[in-house]
Amino acid sequence: MVSRYAQRNLIWVDLVSPTAAEIRALMHEFNLDQSIAQELVMPSYRQKVEKRGDITAAVLHFPALRGMGSRPQQEIDFVIGKNFLITTRYETVGPLHAFAKTFEVNTVLGRNQASMHGGHLFVDMVGSLYQALVEEAELLHQELNNIEDRIFLGDEKRMVAELSQTGRTIHDFRQALIPHHEMLRSMVPAMTRQFGQEFVHYLNELEGVYMRVERTLTNLREVVSELRETNNSLLSTKQNEVMKIFTVLAFFFFPLNFIAEVFMMYSYTHAPAAEIPVFMITVSGMAFLAVVLFLYFKRKGWL
Repeated sequence: MVSRYAQRNLIWVDLVSPTAAEIRALMHEFNLDQSIAQELVMPSYRQKVEKRGDITAAVLHFPALRGMGSRPQQEIDFVIGKNFLITTRYETVGPLHAFAKTFEVNTVLGRNQASMHGGHLFVDMVGSLYQALVEEAELLHQELNNIEDRIFLGDEKRMVAELSQTGRTIHDFRQALIPHHEMLRSMVPAMTRQFGQEFVHYLNELEGVYMRVERTLTNLREVVSELRETNNSLLSTKQNEVMKIFTVLAFFFFPLNFIAEVFMMYSYTHAPAAEIPVFMITVSGMAFLAVVLFLYFKRKGWL
């Protein structure tokens, strides 16, 4: 599927799972290098930036927002020219739909400047993708606040799975974004030659937005780590309390069981009539011993 958007002399072509015929048409229309065109046909497992003549091509992987992809990462290929920008993707990317609406509104209102080129469009688009990730990170932060509340309400067992799932989401976010810093740095010389030295300012601003996302994810990872330690400590404390109770009960009943076993062995070798006084004395002794042990454990604070 191909969607086209235009602002004066600037064109944005957005392709979703393009066919070979669609790629060939773009090659002829925008004079694309064959190596760049081949990158658009199939997904790439490696993020990279390369320059071919007057065109800069970039392959970036973005974390998939919840409900916006079947995989933890979504690939977007960018082909950046003087008067055009081509994006290729293989899944639905929600923020691009919102960006397309904004782009169309700006066209209607005539807000764009005549000097705007493909590099500006690329910076604005990637910046909007980063901003969507910041908003997603804020939702994750709210989830962690809810998890924290439930931890201290005594729901530690269920929070083990919740923390693991949230921690995995944050991990997937960071894994997808780690190469972006290097990619943005490598774009500086390529796009400076393409659009001039003044364009470095826009790339630096874009890098600043990326660093904001990175810092937010780092903070979230630290919060997850602290909550996991707190949750594990509370679980361990509860388990120790249970084990302490069972240990005390074991010490409590062990001497009683021992006396009962001895008395049972005695009963097999004596007459029932002679056994009655012994039985009463034994039961009284067991009751007395139970009271003594209870008071002792209570004084020690074990009960």
